[in-house]
Amino acid sequence: MKLDIISDPICPWCYIGKTWLFRALEAHPDHPFEIEWHPFFLNLNMPAQGMDRLEYLETKFGGKENAFAVYQPIAQAASEAGLDIEFDKITRTPNTMDAHRLIHWAGIEGVQTPVAASMFKAYFEQGRDISDHDTLCDIADSCDMDAAVVRRLLTTEADKDVILEKDDGFRGMGVKSVPTFIVGGRHAVPGAQRVDLWNKVILDIQSAHEPN
Repeated sequence: MKLDIISDPICPWCYIGKTWLFRALEAHPDHPFEIEWHPFFLNLNMPAQGMDRLEYLETKFGGKENAFAVYQPIAQAASEAGLDIEFDKITRTPNTMDAHRLIHWAGIEGVQTPVAASMFKAYFEQGRDISDHDTLCDIADSCDMDAAVVRRLLTTEADKDVILEKDDGFRGMGVKSVPTFIVGGRHAVPGAQRVDLWNKVILDIQSAHEPN
């Protein structure tokens, strides 16, 4: 059964939601899901060069106090998920077009999930700029992609139109925030859902497909 994950690699809730989902999948190695990652831009109008992190937070949330109020529950949920998110290491908020392109190409090579996981880790735990081509090539290489080919593609406009069309398509479907999970092409599950919910979804699907 198809499980589509709509996300942006700079979305902390996407990292948390991915962690809870995959913890459930690990507990059910016979799970029914075939996973595909899809692009969504948290910041459609982000400059190509990104923004200073503090400037971004103040612009998006209207000041440090509001940003702190938004990020407090994120930090709490990340801790509960066992993640070591290092917000202090993040100095720039990047434009994620090239990150989305790499995830798209990783799908062609069957390594989407390892690339997405490495990208979350690079950004949230190491504070790396995931719009930087060296960083993206390092991620590609670590996931057995040809970094030289990736570097060459990143210098072109390849598949930018595909990424924008997908983002626009999901917005047209009513997706307004990420992560959003679509189960079996029919049932949308919005938000970072905890392990218990995914356990129930997996068991319900398996039960429905058991022979009578």
